[in-house]
Amino acid sequence: MPRNDPTDNGGLFIGRRPGTGPIRWKKQPPKDNPARQRLDRILAVGILILMGLVILSFWGPVPLLGLWLGSQVQYLTDSPAVGLLAAFITCVAFIFLGLWVNQKLDRAWILVRRAGGIDQKHGIAARIFGFSSLLGVVLFSVWLLLFSGAELAPVGIRF
Repeated sequence: MPRNDPTDNGGLFIGRRPGTGPIRWKKQPPKDNPARQRLDRILAVGILILMGLVILSFWGPVPLLGLWLGSQVQYLTDSPAVGLLAAFITCVAFIFLGLWVNQKLDRAWILVRRAGGIDQKHGIAARIFGFSSLLGVVLFSVWLLLFSGAELAPVGIRF
């Protein structure tokens, strides 16, 4: 294949951008120790659960921490705008930190699955993020409509 093939050089026609090359996996490790592979598979499930918990924390603990910190800043500065800004910055910072941690866990999950004898080439972080976000939206909507005491403004229906 020529060196200027777009699939080989990240879409550029001159050279390659760093980190855009195709991933070349080593061959599967030998399957000689079934107890070790079972332990690696159990560890992979643990990493998967931890990834889900990190993403689900975006729907509860992270906003609560941001609101608490924002209330403390508002109390100290006597300014609601500064308190809201502090809450927003806290939430965004912890979400980016959680996504970074999830990417690291995803890479570890791939390696542990490969050590467990499963030919894993792609991560699952995006699917976990999507599923956890969908679950968070559904649970938040149920709480908002059924338990928060919110009203439907145009019709005045109270749940």
